[in-house]
Amino acid sequence: MFRTILLAYDGSDHAKRAAEVAKAEAQAHGARLLVVHAYEPVPDYLGEPFFEEALKRRLERAERILAEARALTGVPKEDALLLEGAPAQAILEAARGEKADLIVMGTRGLGALGSLFLGSQSQRVVAEAPCPVLLVR
Repeated sequence: MFRTILLAYDGSDHAKRAAEVAKAEAQAHGARLLVVHAYEPVPDYLGEPFFEEALKRRLERAERILAEARALTGVPKEDALLLEGAPAQAILEAARGEKADLIVMGTRGLGALGSLFLGSQSQRVVAEAPCPVLLVR
């Protein structure tokens, strides 16, 4: 039934449980599992050298989170996407672009600073998704 399953991952406990569910669903359906992590852009008003340092730290953290998701799911590098932008919007764009048949994500994230999912993010994805969304607690 599902050919492409998109896992939205932020490293939270809910996301870790969502990774287990997404992996099991992909295996059960013989589907491609795509992992995405979105990070908020660095404000350009910081100026140099603060902008470069903030961007470097944000990218390093995002890459660590994406690597964790790959380790949990066994997804190859080419099926792991690092996206810059508002989390819900980035997830929705990736789902449309990759023609996802299912989005799997946690219900709660890491908090307002540096999170991928807040309750409002998962609600927005559910409201606007082009496919079914499975929320995991």
